[in-house]
Amino acid sequence: MAGETQTISEYIVHHLTNLTYGKLPAGFEREDGSIVGQGGAWVMAHGGEESAAMGFTAIHVDSMLWSIGLGIIFCWMFRGVAKKAQAGVPSRTVNMVEMIVGFVDNTVRDTFHGRNKLVAPLALTIFVWVFLMNLMDLIPVDLVPKLLELAGVHYQKIVPSTDPNITMGMALGVFILMLYYSIKVKGMGFVKELTLNPFNHPVFIPVNLFMEVVGLLAKPFSLGLRLFGNMYAGEMIFILIAALFSAGIAWALPAGLLQIGWAIFHILVITLQAFIFMVLTIVYLSMAHEDH
Repeated sequence: MAGETQTISEYIVHHLTNLTYGKLPAGFEREDGSIVGQGGAWVMAHGGEESAAMGFTAIHVDSMLWSIGLGIIFCWMFRGVAKKAQAGVPSRTVNMVEMIVGFVDNTVRDTFHGRNKLVAPLALTIFVWVFLMNLMDLIPVDLVPKLLELAGVHYQKIVPSTDPNITMGMALGVFILMLYYSIKVKGMGFVKELTLNPFNHPVFIPVNLFMEVVGLLAKPFSLGLRLFGNMYAGEMIFILIAALFSAGIAWALPAGLLQIGWAIFHILVITLQAFIFMVLTIVYLSMAHEDH
């Protein structure tokens, strides 16, 4: 819940601020009144202004740790299931993992029209990893930040997919694979694809190149921003509902019912967003393998 000394806007801003580490420029005045000396200083940011002043050197420590930690959990869980899998009646965990693997494998078979042993494992990794990151959105917004605040950590965003740096970073990885396989599979055909489509005449090469490059760059942006936008909006609604608890005891029951209702609906959202990210990745890689 929002603290008694915080306004609603301060409460929202606090929850949307990442735990940031970076370099403050020389001469910058910090929130405690101290001045950064010559050469700058690598420190943890105290608030949004310091995070902004760090610029490109800013690292969202919470997003990095939560995303890497969830990736490790995914690898550990699936590795453990793979080691335990055997003939006979499977356990619930084994059965669940087999269903996920089968679902992703069927999706790849139906969507990907090339030959590449990397696509299915990549699709499985993306689906489960994004789902786990989205799943963090169902944890009460104040629970983890309040616990970590007792340990002296004043800012904490636990949903990595609400950070555009994470979603765009994943989209950039997919984009690099798209370019790699487009060049590897198509060769000079990729250059022709960019310069002679949709108008197959040398006069229109500048126009074709402009349109094709814009369309190519739009893919990673749409991939990353779609996930970020949907998860950020969902997190914002959770924060706004949680802020209702500070409005008085009369709002406690309506706020609780709203939290439960939105959480139930959000289960569909977090699953759907993970599925969409995975399917678009498969589609983009399939297009990179199509050599006409």
